[in-house]
Amino acid sequence: MTPPARTERHPVRIVHLGLGAFHRAHQAWYTQRANDASSDGASGDGGWGIAAFTGRSPRAAEALAAQDAVYTLVERGPESDTATLIQSLTVVADGADGERWRAAMADPAVAVVTLTVTEAGYRPDAAALDADLAALRAGGAAATAPGRLVDGLRARRAAGSPRLAIVSCDNLPDNGAVTREAVLGLAARVDQDLAAWIDGEISFVSTMVDRITPATTDADRATVEQLTGFDDAAPVVTEPFSEWVLSGEFPAGRPAWDAVGAQFVSDVEPFERRKLWLLNAGHSLLAYLGLLRGHTTIAEAMADPACADALEALWSEARTELPFDEEAVDAALAALRDRFTNARIEHRLAQIATDGSQKLGPRILDPLRSRLDAGRAPGVAQAGAIAAWIRHLLGGAYRDPGAEALAARLGELSDDEDLATEAMRALAPGVTGLEPVIALIRDQLGALRATTTILTTEPQRGAH
Repeated sequence: MTPPARTERHPVRIVHLGLGAFHRAHQAWYTQRANDASSDGASGDGGWGIAAFTGRSPRAAEALAAQDAVYTLVERGPESDTATLIQSLTVVADGADGERWRAAMADPAVAVVTLTVTEAGYRPDAAALDADLAALRAGGAAATAPGRLVDGLRARRAAGSPRLAIVSCDNLPDNGAVTREAVLGLAARVDQDLAAWIDGEISFVSTMVDRITPATTDADRATVEQLTGFDDAAPVVTEPFSEWVLSGEFPAGRPAWDAVGAQFVSDVEPFERRKLWLLNAGHSLLAYLGLLRGHTTIAEAMADPACADALEALWSEARTELPFDEEAVDAALAALRDRFTNARIEHRLAQIATDGSQKLGPRILDPLRSRLDAGRAPGVAQAGAIAAWIRHLLGGAYRDPGAEALAARLGELSDDEDLATEAMRALAPGVTGLEPVIALIRDQLGALRATTTILTTEPQRGAH
């Protein structure tokens, strides 16, 4: 069999960090469509190509490099699949290759840098940042996302290259500001003049991104071969739905993403809030509760009335806090129900459940705090999501480095109120007046104890 063949190659004008499935289903897909819409250089610029670097493991780059960075994107609807060849990745590389990374970032033709490094990638621990600081001072390669950005921007400054935009595409409120703070904080420790240059020359764009993209399986690769005839080692399977909302300046230009559905707005925060408090919060609830009830995918959890009812309650608690009219929220929820019940998208609960200590704050605690600030009672379903997360940690089958110390402490406790108190101390350190929330979590822990079983390993596919 043959891999997918390249028929077009665009000049590199975008650098991306975090070469995972989501980037290839979202930003790379939007860029492909923007290039197609402009008829490959009808505007005279040759289109927009991406130099994509891995964030941690080099495996994705190795697989893609073997097929000239071309891959198949499969949009999996409730009834059928549609395959599209994506050629917007011009080159792919290991993010740990510091020399190649610096050269790409210094290239004066590059106008945009995008990131998909997960929520945890923006807040590495002190030891990792200290290691990056030592490496940067010695001229070596950084390992964290902030470190790599500082390293690349230092090279760009040295080369005299023009301004550019850095665009975060991860699920963080005001992710552009979070990126800016992380980069400037580390840059100031490396070189105050570099930090001042970044502050004056680099634009940090905030975005809201949305497209469910499960991990690719061997069965998916077989499907791609049937659809296309290509032996694609690195396809991506995603849902038909996509959304991208951006806010910020692009001083050196950008692809015509708005021509293919992206929205450019003055303030992305309301859209971030809607997505985090409805889709992402719903995912977290279904992940922790669904795993406790023996499910493996979002669609399986949605078919369980206990999970579906809890989700509807969670959405009712969040919708009062959103700055959209009833019609807009109803439309968003109707779309989510359709997406969550698409059983052909096997979005695994164990994947969603990772790094809950980073995710629950913006997804669950923020709308809960909004209710308290408005004089409303904390949500029972919101408390239930936290209680299910606690039970998930107690099982030991979690993937969350940021929760390891908490999980150890929880394992020493048996009283539900003590468990709730300890978890809230970790999730909301220094926040007072949470007694009503702790009481609700305590009650929800008791209810879960009576109706679910703590799992110490991930359930097998299809288990209930």
